[in-house]
Amino acid sequence: MQVLPFFPRALTGLGDLGPLLTRGLSVDQLREICDLPRDLRLPSVSLPVPLRATAFELAILAGHLLLYPSGLTAEHAAPPKAPAARNGSDEPGAVAPGPRPVVMLHGFVDNRSVFVLLRRFLARHGWGHLECLNYSPLTCDIRAAAELLGRHVEEITARTGREDVDIVGHSLGGLIARYYVQRLGGDRRVRTLVTLGTPHSGTTVAALASAHPIVRQMRPDSPVIADLGGPTPGCRTRFVSVWSELDHLMAPVETARLDHPDLLVENVRVSGIGHLALLVHPAVAARIREALQGPATDDESAHRFTPKAHFR
Repeated sequence: MQVLPFFPRALTGLGDLGPLLTRGLSVDQLREICDLPRDLRLPSVSLPVPLRATAFELAILAGHLLLYPSGLTAEHAAPPKAPAARNGSDEPGAVAPGPRPVVMLHGFVDNRSVFVLLRRFLARHGWGHLECLNYSPLTCDIRAAAELLGRHVEEITARTGREDVDIVGHSLGGLIARYYVQRLGGDRRVRTLVTLGTPHSGTTVAALASAHPIVRQMRPDSPVIADLGGPTPGCRTRFVSVWSELDHLMAPVETARLDHPDLLVENVRVSGIGHLALLVHPAVAARIREALQGPATDDESAHRFTPKAHFR
């Protein structure tokens, strides 16, 4: 299991907005997320890691609320911007080589706008076909949302000529994608599923908003969680589960780990950031890129978690 820490021991130099986070957000990325004026200078501070993470979450939330209206409508499907075929083939219907299409699936009561930075990052690194699927906040069943995802994936493969896709799911979106893969035959279409802060074993925080049926399905004792924990022999999809010990929507925090004897899983624990920061932090984005680039394997050793690796 990989461990990726993100924050320095003391958050200093904030007055210049210089090295705000070692191996973290650049000045421009922070200003973009928080919608900060170019000439704004903040006082230097030194806060404990949990308080820094909370302040970071609030800043991301403020920026996301500004972007939220832009993601309310479904995006229009566009032809993939695939790189030129390396074999020079101009045959009709020929599929040019390049990264697989990536489908992004948001969390509860969210929308596609939450992926604006991750989408830009992947596009900058060569992904020409990135799509976000909006599902209604009125959706009451994870299984129904998984069926919707399946239809969307089939439409993408038919439109692009590709045999399979990769999926990145945040929070509830990861659970929906996992149900599609495990229970609706999605493993024949999904090569890699990356989940970010997804309650794989259910979260007790869901009890606080249990009036909504789909939230009740995220509780540890729900039939959906029990179903996902059941046998899944021969599943071909590779799973990468990214989770943080400061994700307060996961209770217990280890619920965002994916532990299943039949699945090909890599768990990546991050430190120092919360639930929303998983979507915007450059180090997490880089790990997602690696996961989407990495070859799937049937080697039995892939079931073992990567040894802890500290990046200081």
